[in-house]
Amino acid sequence: MKTVGIICEYNPFHNGHAKQISAIGRLCGEDSAIVCLMSGNFVQRGHPAIIDKSLRAKAAVDCGADLVLEMPAEISLSSAEGFAAGSVKILSSFCHALCFGAESASAESLWAAANALLSHDFPPALRRFLEEGLSFPAARARALENLGLDAGLLQSPNDTLAVEYCKAMIAQGSAMEILPIHRQGDYHSETADRDNPSATFLRRVMTQGESICPYVPQGAVFQQAAPLHALHYGQRAILTRLRTMTEEEFEALPYGSEGLWRKLMHESRRQSTLEGILAAVKSKRYTRTRLDRMVMCAFLGLTAQDLQTPAPYIRALAASAKGLAVLKQARQSLAVLNPGQIPDSPYWAAEERLGSLYGLFAKDGPESPNAEHTRRIYIPKAEA
Repeated sequence: MKTVGIICEYNPFHNGHAKQISAIGRLCGEDSAIVCLMSGNFVQRGHPAIIDKSLRAKAAVDCGADLVLEMPAEISLSSAEGFAAGSVKILSSFCHALCFGAESASAESLWAAANALLSHDFPPALRRFLEEGLSFPAARARALENLGLDAGLLQSPNDTLAVEYCKAMIAQGSAMEILPIHRQGDYHSETADRDNPSATFLRRVMTQGESICPYVPQGAVFQQAAPLHALHYGQRAILTRLRTMTEEEFEALPYGSEGLWRKLMHESRRQSTLEGILAAVKSKRYTRTRLDRMVMCAFLGLTAQDLQTPAPYIRALAASAKGLAVLKQARQSLAVLNPGQIPDSPYWAAEERLGSLYGLFAKDGPESPNAEHTRRIYIPKAEA
């Protein structure tokens, strides 16, 4: 049985995700097993997920995935490079292939770009463009172009992550093969596309109380009625944290190099809104996503050291009967716990804290704390 990994957020799960799962069946055979390593309740752009991780995991398994593992927060809140490296390390331990969507979907081009980013010629080229005042993404693209490669590969979000996956696989000596699938539609589109909806569009539709049913498979329609979460619903909680942080706490934040943490600290003590703080801190050099992640880490109490420390275990959120067999295999190389299982580890306190703080972003008001205690692994009734 071939085990194929997907690195995902499913924020929310939609028709495009279901198409990818179906494509794996066609490419690798219906007996292949699909493992999703999915962001928990906080996603890579520094926001809370629109609905709870357990419900997104259920949607994935009900729509064809076999096993959903929760991506540790220190990976899900990392830059694209850290997000890819941490995820690849987990999946490489028991998966045969990695499948991902990409705007180009050319394996040859992706490997070439990844090798260029790891070459000795790349760092000096990158430094030169950073010193010219370009943002990191822009400087990286220019440096890649300077090495004679297509900088367009780093202009689209899925291509950018795809290159980072390949780069991580090269650096780690991963034996996984890659299965790039052309990602149709616009990743950030704000308009309706039934077959290839963007998660950005669907989150807006959900928060406006409109139906997402045309854009999600039947097995994921229940997401429509799930309690919603968004950054702006928790603005006061974030402001409370920022206004009470010490200078030492700001300095310990991730992404705060070159004095960025100090600028965030000053604006947190001057501005009246979260948007005001972020607008005042943002510059040509620092992307908004980096600032969003930095602020979210501040709110969650995560330091730069925390993001550099690997989680001692990961959690299984949902599984089919086939997925349970893969889970047994995964446990030969990974420490995988079931939801609600309380380990003898200091990391549990961080899990518990993040689970409770997520409830402060709920649209209908704060949710009860200690959500992690009540979780159970989801197994479809027909397979339980």
